[in-house]
Amino acid sequence: MSILVDKDTRLIVQGITGRDGGFHASQMLTYGTKVVGGVTPGKGGMKTEDGVPVFNSMEEAVRATGANTSVIYVPAAFAADAVYEASDAGIKLVVCISEGIPVKEMIRILPYTRERGTRVIGPNSPGVISPGKAKVGIMPGDIHKEGNIGVVSRSGTLTYEVVYHLSRNGLGQSTCMGIGGDPVIGTNLLDSMALFAADDETDLVVLIGEIGGNDEELAAGIIRDGYPKKVAAFIAGRTAPPGKRMGHAGAIVTGGTGTAAEKIAAFEEAGVEVATTPSQIVDIVKGLMA
Repeated sequence: MSILVDKDTRLIVQGITGRDGGFHASQMLTYGTKVVGGVTPGKGGMKTEDGVPVFNSMEEAVRATGANTSVIYVPAAFAADAVYEASDAGIKLVVCISEGIPVKEMIRILPYTRERGTRVIGPNSPGVISPGKAKVGIMPGDIHKEGNIGVVSRSGTLTYEVVYHLSRNGLGQSTCMGIGGDPVIGTNLLDSMALFAADDETDLVVLIGEIGGNDEELAAGIIRDGYPKKVAAFIAGRTAPPGKRMGHAGAIVTGGTGTAAEKIAAFEEAGVEVATTPSQIVDIVKGLMA
């Protein structure tokens, strides 16, 4: 079993005729994802080199293909409209790879999509992959291995590094998801933990956090109150100076809060061992599964 994406995922790629959209659509197809169509306004009626039909609108694409998921490779100036269009068309899962969407736009988008039953992953997300079933986004499929470890991360590249170490040590994953590093995102760390908690085939969850915000502290509270899965963690940004953004728009320590030290302390108080390096996650996971 997996969360969010699986063999029943029917995917539309918004921005499929662009450089990034076209490349990753081909990669997702090769992995085995059912990419049933793409959308680029004004280019409806054509097909990609992989034979994927292109439509002018999401409404047209969903009506023709029965799609239930979309992934957005659209420039930031148009990405918000792409999310609205997908939700209006009845898409239940929108994975937004685009970065640079203004916070004020996301504040308007999220209540709108929730009212229509659409879950948003991102923006500024590397996507979601359920190894052996489907991948939606830009995650490299070859480093993943099927298994029972859920991985949720605020950082795309750290996700890849942790997954690489897990897989090469025979530790497979049920689903790996990058929730995005922006200040306002559709599915946060706590939402992701709830999804993994309900998945019978996820036995352990690896949380990859970073400085900024307080989701990790809240997650530690959930664990302390009796989270049903074993948990390992890694927090990036141990040496980050206060007031300086580190990579992600949401990765900034402000007012003395959101530091790596605070997050690590919260996890340790909840009984969660926190790795000092990404590779150390392997030893922690092996210990928890012994």
